[in-house]
Amino acid sequence: MKVVLFCGGLGMRLREYSENIPKPMVTVGYRPIIWNIMKYYAHYGHKDFILCLGHKADMIKEYFVNYDETISNDFVFTKGGRNIDLLNTDIDDWTITFVDTGLNSNIGMRLMAVKDFLKKEEMFLANYSDGLTDLPLNEMIDWFATQKGKVAGFMAYNPQHSYHVVKRNDDGLVTSISHIGHSGLFINTGYFIMRKDIFKYINHGEELVNEPFQRLIAEQKLVSYSHPGFWASMDTFKDKQKLDDTYAQGNPPWEVWRKNNNGK
Repeated sequence: MKVVLFCGGLGMRLREYSENIPKPMVTVGYRPIIWNIMKYYAHYGHKDFILCLGHKADMIKEYFVNYDETISNDFVFTKGGRNIDLLNTDIDDWTITFVDTGLNSNIGMRLMAVKDFLKKEEMFLANYSDGLTDLPLNEMIDWFATQKGKVAGFMAYNPQHSYHVVKRNDDGLVTSISHIGHSGLFINTGYFIMRKDIFKYINHGEELVNEPFQRLIAEQKLVSYSHPGFWASMDTFKDKQKLDDTYAQGNPPWEVWRKNNNGK
């Protein structure tokens, strides 16, 4: 199944980094977050990627064109470095299509820009490219396949941040307050699965969630898959620090490719 990665935005909330590099190239550990996301999909057998490029697209292209397999793989070094024999690889069997989808395009516009690359796909995956998870992807795909007549779905997550949700009247009177984790609220994590009919619901210039998803809701064709495990986005510098800290502790939960290999 093809995977569409939206990686052309400006990343304004992460400007400490994204003024110099595109947000998908901000590292978690020693690899960019987009690499971590692609590695996640590849682990589940989905290795045909379409990158929707925009802001600083050249840096994303150069990263993969000049990709160094020795950074994250074991190898044998001989003859003073003239011979390097990789013992395993990351991206050797990946297919990556790089598409310029516009500097200021929204997600809906970027998806429409790669429509021709998805003509033969009954279903495809898509991702905001700014969040990491340990979601069992194969389970979500199998579940969505049983949702007859549904056009799109996404992973829904009940955030566990230290915030409280408040309900109030127009005059400011508080009627209830509860921890967000117990509020029954779920957020869209940006881990999507869609059928090709999604393109019938997107008009020119529309944001994916704002208008097309509202049409799907009206027709009861949008579903969500709840995941109680790990998910974290990288919207701000603080978010990046938390992901880096999690990585530094060892066995980060999103590295499912290691967890299913005896935890190595």
